[in-house]
Amino acid sequence: MAKTLTIKEKILAFLEVSGIKKVDFFERTGIQSSNFKGSNLTSAPGSDMLVKILTSYPELSAEWLMTGKGDMLKNEAHPRRKTQVNNLISESKDNEQDRVTQINNDFYYSQDIATRPRIPFAAAAGALSIATNAACDADCERFPVITTFPAYDFTIKIEGDSMAPDYLSGDELACRFVDNPTNIKWGEPHILDTRDGVVFKIPYFGGDQIMCRSINPDGPSFLVDRADVLHVASIVGFTRQLQS
Repeated sequence: MAKTLTIKEKILAFLEVSGIKKVDFFERTGIQSSNFKGSNLTSAPGSDMLVKILTSYPELSAEWLMTGKGDMLKNEAHPRRKTQVNNLISESKDNEQDRVTQINNDFYYSQDIATRPRIPFAAAAGALSIATNAACDADCERFPVITTFPAYDFTIKIEGDSMAPDYLSGDELACRFVDNPTNIKWGEPHILDTRDGVVFKIPYFGGDQIMCRSINPDGPSFLVDRADVLHVASIVGFTRQLQS
């Protein structure tokens, strides 16, 4: 089953995205490197450690670190991006979100930060093709790669409770394309891009048809013709916003 990031794993992801060497991080904060090794990596950091980290790196969002909400980096840490976003106030509301997406994507590119696209869960058929297109700025948002996850091609934020309790509405899945049908792990959760749209289900092989089942007993099950499946992706990890 896919995993959520612990606070310490989020800290390591921040270091990777920001290009900060671990040795410099430990020296700057005064934290022992052993706190981020072995079983200690899964333990929650104490308040003193968090204060040291957030004081040393004020650009790191405490809200994202503790709850998963919002962005990893504060807008205030990057005046150019914040100014550009604020300038959107005078623009048409119809174009505002597209402009915000473009500004964020341009920022990540300018900082040479590796990113992956977020595909809308309610997207139309063939939406996963976006993830194979390196120039998809106008089509989707891009977010920094979470390096503690295995390699993945895109993320998608799910909706509904059909896959509860394992996956909840709002969970963001990190997904990797399954290029060869023989590599599909039947009986495990997958993202299927079908001619009727994107679905998140557990597929079961059935010859010319695929049975798609929910984890939630009250969730729907249905058959999909194999010929109508455009892409398949496995789940390598996911993040979840903690409830306050």
